[in-house]
Amino acid sequence: MLYALAEEQREVREAIRRVAAEKVAPRAAAIDAEAAYPQDMFDLLRALGLFTLPFPSEYGGSGSMLSACVAVEELCRVCYNTAYLLIVQWTPFSAILAGGDEAQKKRLLPGLASGELRAAFSTTEAQSGSDVSGIRTRAEKITGGYRLNGAKIWCTNSSVSDFVLVAAKIVEEGQAVAVAEARRGAINLFIIDRDTPGFSIGPPENKMGARGVPSCPLFLDDVLVGADSRLGPEGLGFKVVMEAFNRTRPIIGARGVGLAQGAMDLAIDFVRHRAAFGQPVIDFQGVRWMLADMAIQIEAARNLVYRAAAMVDAGIGGAELSQASAIAKTQATDTAMAVATDAVQLFGAAGISNDYPINRYFRDAKVLQIVEGTNQIQRNIIANNLLGRG
Repeated sequence: MLYALAEEQREVREAIRRVAAEKVAPRAAAIDAEAAYPQDMFDLLRALGLFTLPFPSEYGGSGSMLSACVAVEELCRVCYNTAYLLIVQWTPFSAILAGGDEAQKKRLLPGLASGELRAAFSTTEAQSGSDVSGIRTRAEKITGGYRLNGAKIWCTNSSVSDFVLVAAKIVEEGQAVAVAEARRGAINLFIIDRDTPGFSIGPPENKMGARGVPSCPLFLDDVLVGADSRLGPEGLGFKVVMEAFNRTRPIIGARGVGLAQGAMDLAIDFVRHRAAFGQPVIDFQGVRWMLADMAIQIEAARNLVYRAAAMVDAGIGGAELSQASAIAKTQATDTAMAVATDAVQLFGAAGISNDYPINRYFRDAKVLQIVEGTNQIQRNIIANNLLGRG
């Protein structure tokens, strides 16, 4: 499928690029160093009206996944954490839009759209990682609702959120855990307000990268919620939401493209002003070829990401979109890691110093290969689609 940036996307790119250079870039190093939530950047994104960018116009969005990818790329080019603020707002919005009933949408989506509400999305558990079917958090059916027990890890944005979407396996009252684990499909998301009794959020992890947006453990101890807190049909809601996430996966790839582009920008600027052995470093063929390889990889990844986004905008779904999205996410985030690694090499000893920004790009790039479905999981998806086992 061919794509081309329309005038609308070009306008988004130029506007975000200007804001990123003037407002975001000067804050990026401090956000990473302090590992403190950047409320000022959240307020900036809110003022720009970006929290609904990929979503339908009825919610104030453009209805364009390609526009969203362009915006994320430009922000991530200068600051991974500021771009991440968009992702963590878009993820719960997308989940509720896909799996929520009209009452849930009416209650929560306007607040997420305006920035009055913040939310988080939680599936990961210590024992299962990317194996969603291995979730042990239980939602025991009781009269009028559910009783939730369990624990989660790495729930990003949870400590600043008003509510969290928590994945749990639905079991009958008194049902054994072993039986619950056998019911692989009986998973739903539950809307848990942060002040719900029995629900607690642990301290933020001290992360290698993505340090500005906190990731915390969650603990659920006899958390009681009504049936109206369940997202989607019982036992099917999680599947509905995860299928919807195929349509947003190109955004994760866009983060890789932006980060790689930013790392290359820094490397070019650094070697352009260095000299060794009596000549500019930029004149060494080895250096020039490293930069050329960076550009080749970035452009290839960008085209894969934009193609997947254009497929979403064209209404293409199913296995075709799943394959395109998985390929784009894997290639773009692997490219981010490869480009950041070579950029550090070009910085030499300066590259391993925290005083130079390329250090931050290297650490953030590694995070991208792990989050939102590890690249090993993406390769499984790709291979299953090739073999007809999707």
